[in-house]
Amino acid sequence: MQPAQQPPRRVFLTWDDIDRLVDRLVPQLDREFDAMVIITRGGLVPGGMLAEAMNITHVLTAAVDFPAQLANQKQSLFSWPEFIQFPAEDKLVGRATLIVDDVWGSGRTITAVKNRVSSAGGFPSTCVLHFNPYRSLFNNSKPDYYAEVTDARVIYPWEVDRGADRILLGEGDRL
Repeated sequence: MQPAQQPPRRVFLTWDDIDRLVDRLVPQLDREFDAMVIITRGGLVPGGMLAEAMNITHVLTAAVDFPAQLANQKQSLFSWPEFIQFPAEDKLVGRATLIVDDVWGSGRTITAVKNRVSSAGGFPSTCVLHFNPYRSLFNNSKPDYYAEVTDARVIYPWEVDRGADRILLGEGDRL
């Protein structure tokens, strides 16, 4: 009999925590970027904050979806992404492009966007608030820039108590 698997540890962040994470990222971004691609929805807030802090005005968005979970969960991890929204190639060609999301969990979404920016002729770099190497499907890859390493399920302030996708706080959870 296998021991019962515990649910992943959850960490709830405040807006002040987000400010501190962005403040850790800005000094790391030691080169100039001509463009930014923000991955929706998680990257919208950190991407906007970084664009403002770095004075990047060429800000674009990418929306990526992976098919719903298949009966075989491992098989669904290797499904092809569907790009719901993506910048036109002429907006990326020849540009040093910072790709921003909130977290690198499995790494599938940000890697798909990075590869598409590269194939369009852009020069992509990846940036996240949190890197979870324990969930990553890419053993030899990691974000170019990240504020923290974690093994937890991070709950960002914009995910709490917002409509149908809201995160319900459990007993003992706090912001």
